[in-house]
Amino acid sequence: MFINRKKFDFVLFALFLLLIIVGCIVIFSASTTVIGKQIHLQNSWWKQILFAFLALGVIALLLRLPMPVFDLLVVPLYILNILALSLVFFTPAVNGAHRWFPLGGINYQPSESAKLLTILMVARIISKENLNEYRQILYGFLLTLLPVLLIMLEPDFGTTLVFWAALIAMLIAAEVPLFYILLCISPIVSIISSVWFPAIPIWILILVILLLKAHLSWVAITVSGIINVFIALITPVFWMGLKDYQQNRILTFMDPTRDPLGAGYQIIQAKIAIGSGSVFGKGWLKGTQKNMNFLPEHRTDFIFSVLGEEFGFVGCMFLLLLFIAFFLRLIHNIGELKVRERKVATAGILAYLMFQTFINIGMNIGLVPATGIPLPFISYGGSNLLINSIAVGVVLKYLNERGFIK
Repeated sequence: MFINRKKFDFVLFALFLLLIIVGCIVIFSASTTVIGKQIHLQNSWWKQILFAFLALGVIALLLRLPMPVFDLLVVPLYILNILALSLVFFTPAVNGAHRWFPLGGINYQPSESAKLLTILMVARIISKENLNEYRQILYGFLLTLLPVLLIMLEPDFGTTLVFWAALIAMLIAAEVPLFYILLCISPIVSIISSVWFPAIPIWILILVILLLKAHLSWVAITVSGIINVFIALITPVFWMGLKDYQQNRILTFMDPTRDPLGAGYQIIQAKIAIGSGSVFGKGWLKGTQKNMNFLPEHRTDFIFSVLGEEFGFVGCMFLLLLFIAFFLRLIHNIGELKVRERKVATAGILAYLMFQTFINIGMNIGLVPATGIPLPFISYGGSNLLINSIAVGVVLKYLNERGFIK
């Protein structure tokens, strides 16, 4: 028996199955167009169901796999994934991006598997006992930077944000002092402060005060200050180097009405769809924004809007509570794991799934710019569903393999 009934987390597995079931139901609706008595059904729903069963099969195989073999596979799979990210540039472009390998009618997206494999690789390296904080941050940063640069060249800026969220969570789980974490996230604040020039010296002053309280040397504080000033000043130059559609996404996030038929169209239609659902929704398959095709990408990026339109506030709250229960269970499991590498990897998996959920729902309701990040377990996409499911399978395996010492 490959499942240890005393250690296997049936609660996490049940929540995971519920999310997949909800996803298949909503994808069926998103794949169905009802106009009058005419019903047009696309094949996306049964493909998603096939991938759901495939994901469950892979998890079963993963649980059977001996732990030493699993540990041996991490490094070569990470290297192969980097190779795949390099080779994807030689595939035909889809909507101006090189992201997919067509494999017998199935599109494999190496950037999806890169999320999980990078987390496992970083956890393996930064969990070594002989590493000090500087090396933990350096090795974690370098191992994350390599796939991030390749994915940015595809181009796919939104996906790269997931890697940094996972890295920060893993560094915290590895017990790296918080002021080092501050140094890691300080460039992000510097980029934001560059929007309003007077904010730059204010932010640098706050950073210096915080680092002084952490008792860092003046050399480290000076270097950090110089780097952050440079980042803040170079950001406007980088902004000018962005493509027009990337600039429009950010500017339209601030004011969707500035381009209602262009970059702001998706956000506006998503808000209309969710708002029109009211409390109980219009009913399954009865979403007018979806059926009239006003809502773009309603099977993938904006599937939450389909849920909001057809199941209303009640349906949205049910899904949100389901996600909250799922993430709380993952947080609980981090405390149950005693092996440092497994604890750090689980923290990374939690962060990357939680970050994707927040960003996707946030862009559907207008809290964050449209980034093209799918909603885990809910959005249509074989690669996305399979890799997210394997990530949950990895956590289940860690829990299932706990021994008396571990």
